[in-house]
Amino acid sequence: MMTPAPIRVLVVDDSAFARKVLKQVLSNADDIQVVDTARDGLDALEKVAELSPDVLTLDLVMPNLDGLGVLRALSSMERAPRVVVVSSAGDESELAVAALQNGAVELVHKPTALATDRLYELGAELVEKVRIAARAARRFVASPVTPASFASADALAASRHLVVVGTSTGGPQALTTLLSQLPADFPAPMALALHIPPGYTEAVARRLDALCPLEVREAEDGMELFPGRVILARAGQHLKVERHGTLGLVRLDRHPLRMPHHPSVDVLFQSAARVWGKDAVGVVLTGMGDDGRDGARAIREAGGVVLTESESSCVVYGMPRAVDEAGLATASAPLGGMVELLRSHLR
Repeated sequence: MMTPAPIRVLVVDDSAFARKVLKQVLSNADDIQVVDTARDGLDALEKVAELSPDVLTLDLVMPNLDGLGVLRALSSMERAPRVVVVSSAGDESELAVAALQNGAVELVHKPTALATDRLYELGAELVEKVRIAARAARRFVASPVTPASFASADALAASRHLVVVGTSTGGPQALTTLLSQLPADFPAPMALALHIPPGYTEAVARRLDALCPLEVREAEDGMELFPGRVILARAGQHLKVERHGTLGLVRLDRHPLRMPHHPSVDVLFQSAARVWGKDAVGVVLTGMGDDGRDGARAIREAGGVVLTESESSCVVYGMPRAVDEAGLATASAPLGGMVELLRSHLR
């Protein structure tokens, strides 16, 4: 059997120490070849043109041309590498989220400058995310659209529902596209679970809130669910839903601890199935792995609806595939058709 070609990686960082460490930890993987390093965005673009790497690991704050500038330049290239952002949280969280919304595939949290020795601890995570990026499809950020209003009859029928959404790799782009197409009078509350490192979900919620007609908030324990509001799970904790009479609430919980992801799409969907039953609508978007499959089963067994993103628009057709192949999807559509699919199943 022929050995697959190694994943060719260009490491981009303005810190010589970071370049050295990232090159070292990536080179330890048998299936990865670091073809070169670049000290800033301009240097990176020159080496992309020269070397045609499969994947870039990209710092965001750099002289001459920053990470967002690199992503914008790559978007016009016919054969652009996939990008893994290596970023610190805190002051860089907004930039990292903007990068994910502008074409970056994955995000790895980098320690602050005061803890550079901890860069070595990133090895396993960085290697895995480079592998994911190498397998990802290239998707362009969709152009903004003008959301259509829900007809009053549709709104009345939909008002009893809860929409829960799960996504992972490619999720920030997918959520931006989906939510920007929903009207301000969207008649059902929404709760989202996104796989992303802790420290970034507040920035994700803030950017989605600015870009979308709906109110988007990072989850706080006891926050109320109502039509027109979207609640994003806080990274590092599960998001669960409750209902007290007509009042819907969200709860933050670290349990069950055994789940591979916090937040878990399965945990969110299972709580929606228990509480909303046949009025729960699950949406599984692009992402690696099978998180959401067990939750989708719970929603279908409760009489609810599960919608999946078609392979044609997924950055990674993993989570939707797991649901589709288990026979749990009520219907599927490319991301651009998901709003109409939602509309038809909320009537």
